[in-house]
Amino acid sequence: MSDLVLYTNPHSRGRTIRWMLEETGAAYSARVLDFGPPMRTAEYLALNPMGKVPTLVHGATVVTEVGAICAYLAEAFPAAGLAPRAEERGAYFRAMFFAAGPVEQAVTMKAMGFEVPHDKEGMAGFGSFERMLAGLEALVSKTPYVAGSRFTAADVVVGAQVGWGLLFGTLPRRPALADYWARLEGRPARVRAAALDDGPKADAGKGA
Repeated sequence: MSDLVLYTNPHSRGRTIRWMLEETGAAYSARVLDFGPPMRTAEYLALNPMGKVPTLVHGATVVTEVGAICAYLAEAFPAAGLAPRAEERGAYFRAMFFAAGPVEQAVTMKAMGFEVPHDKEGMAGFGSFERMLAGLEALVSKTPYVAGSRFTAADVVVGAQVGWGLLFGTLPRRPALADYWARLEGRPARVRAAALDDGPKADAGKGA
């Protein structure tokens, strides 16, 4: 039995972590929780006080939040080559936190029908949806991958945001975004992860 456990739901951001786990090649098990009461038990709240997924448990270590989990896994399993090299660190962390912060906030606000007043844009971390979008397009088009010429864990975080946004229309199908997603969509690990999350045994993982 693996000491690496993912608490997830196939209709959540846990899909991003399933993809990341498949990229690492590490043995893990996944425990699928329904939304609502199963995520509010005392046992689960002790792991994640927010009462949401994903949550990763690695032995005695508990990690929550998509960006943090992906960064943790990249360092925990260095043989997978998903952590940044010295010269990639700046771009890597910039992309990771941009996706987890401004992109997530701007997309969510727009999807819920909220618009930041022009004179209040300085109060919002993302400024405006259009400013976020311009930043995202630049991020994914300057180099093949967000940290340079090599795929890293930051591409899992950014790529999941872009792929989800294009699929559900929360991001416009701009050429830069579509081209970037085309470089990621067919990765074997992403395909395996999607099959596990979409299949009848969504709680099965590599080595589970």
